[in-house]
Amino acid sequence: MAGDPRSGRQAALRRRLQELGLDGLLVGYGANLRYLTGFTGSSGLLFLTADRAVLVTDFRYAVQAPAETAGAVEIAIETNNLWDRLRRLIETGPRCRLGFEREHLTVREAERLSKIDNAEPVPTGDLVEGLRQVKDAAEVGAIRAAATLAQDALADVLPSVRVGETEQAVAARLELALRLRGSEWHPFETIVAAGPRSALPHARASSRPIGRGEWLLLDFGAQLDGYCSDLTRTVVVGAPADARQREVYEVVRQAQLRAREHLRPGMSGRDGDALARDVIVAAGFGESFGHSLGHGLGLEVHEAPRLARTAEDPLPVGVVVTVEPGIYLEGWGGVRLEDDIHLTARGAECLSDGRTELLELH
Repeated sequence: MAGDPRSGRQAALRRRLQELGLDGLLVGYGANLRYLTGFTGSSGLLFLTADRAVLVTDFRYAVQAPAETAGAVEIAIETNNLWDRLRRLIETGPRCRLGFEREHLTVREAERLSKIDNAEPVPTGDLVEGLRQVKDAAEVGAIRAAATLAQDALADVLPSVRVGETEQAVAARLELALRLRGSEWHPFETIVAAGPRSALPHARASSRPIGRGEWLLLDFGAQLDGYCSDLTRTVVVGAPADARQREVYEVVRQAQLRAREHLRPGMSGRDGDALARDVIVAAGFGESFGHSLGHGLGLEVHEAPRLARTAEDPLPVGVVVTVEPGIYLEGWGGVRLEDDIHLTARGAECLSDGRTELLELH
């Protein structure tokens, strides 16, 4: 595994387990499995100790698992029950204090784990997720490529948007463009919301037709090599923006620009959030920006760290986060602008195009 990032990830995890006085860790969460082993199947349990890493999976992945993991772990194919195979694996070794992912283990699975002889189950939190915060060059490259793909797909679709077509029709064309350009899947349900519905931060695309001069908010992403991008653009359809639209849009744009320019590793997630929030509050729209400024981005579209008023931890060098301020006015509409930002030792690097000038589609 020389030069394989999975070797370093497993070694870092083992050091953390030693610090916690644990003999091993049971990993079953999909994104964490992929990060540590390369395995992308839907059924797997990783038993990691100081000297072993064994992936237990089923017959469906007898060919896929060895190909994807490529020597990063031992593979155990089980034709009946994964937990029975795990039990036999653990019970043939010495007694161990075995950490498990408390956020992801079901009650039934916890009951099964408690019945395994030689294992003393110990709940753990965010051990692998903590490692996943900091991205290596290949991970950053995948996110950048996913952002470029998403931007290109949007550029394909925007010229064809017309007054009178439905949000669902636009969403369908955008999702098709993403797939045709090579996106492995959609990292989340594409948001396309027009007019007053753009004031719903997580609106689902509906059958509502787009009206002339209305906002159209598009929140979407691509996935490449498992890594996600997450972008939001807000445009006006069928007419020039009016004075109020320009006012609100410019406040959001300036808030986002300030955060993109001044976000730095070492500052807390709370201080990062304030970079944009202070601009919106000063403009009199503080009550209309109710969500956090951003979140981590990687194998999942929402992961650590967070840019939020409650986030006190410092932002590490190497994280990738979204910066997505918004203003939402019920009955009128909303504006959100979102880009993907890599925090380097030199400062903030925009992985998406950062082009947030107001677009008026005629």
